[in-house]
Amino acid sequence: MVVYTVTGNVGEAGYLDIANSGDITGKNIYVNMTNRCPCSCVFCLRQTKKMMEGNSLWLKGGEPSVENVLGIFAKYDLSVINELVFCGYGEPLERLHDVCKVIDELKTKYPKLKIRLNTNGLANLIHGEDITPQLEGRFDTVSISMNAPTAEEFLELTRSRFGIKSFDALKEFAALAKFHVPNVIMTVVEKVMPEEKIEQCRKICNELGVTLRVRPFES
Repeated sequence: MVVYTVTGNVGEAGYLDIANSGDITGKNIYVNMTNRCPCSCVFCLRQTKKMMEGNSLWLKGGEPSVENVLGIFAKYDLSVINELVFCGYGEPLERLHDVCKVIDELKTKYPKLKIRLNTNGLANLIHGEDITPQLEGRFDTVSISMNAPTAEEFLELTRSRFGIKSFDALKEFAALAKFHVPNVIMTVVEKVMPEEKIEQCRKICNELGVTLRVRPFES
């Protein structure tokens, strides 16, 4: 699925193609543009759950073009939705420039559209430069998967291809994003780590001046 909503139990009956979502008024609409990701997190649904054929976010037909994504949106009135969220099974900022193209086009018609990015925070490593200025004016919220309080534990959990430097890069990304995005959040997943480590993550977020959100674990 490229564009979808979430309802019910995620990973079971929870992902609905926008074409099957009925009235989208007040809903969050999710955009899935790539399978690519530099991480292979041990708790990711990609690793832990085989999804039903008609309920999978894996893009078997390859990455959708910008035109294809915009063509899907052209069928709907996005002024009635709550929020547009770029996420999916892959890391959205693997396709940074295409994501920006989609947003810029949508903003011409819906200038007040609320847009969130769910990211692993490693885009600067992916692209070899600071890309956070490109988030400005496009995203209202950036939600970064933190997942651990130390570089060693982060690497053990995420198995990032960038190695031990990934955690510092993630923190730097959060600090830089604050200058360009109104709301920067870092997230951890409950039950993946003990409460004392969650509190360590909270302390790091406080030092960075961003908000920590504890996400529910999807079993």
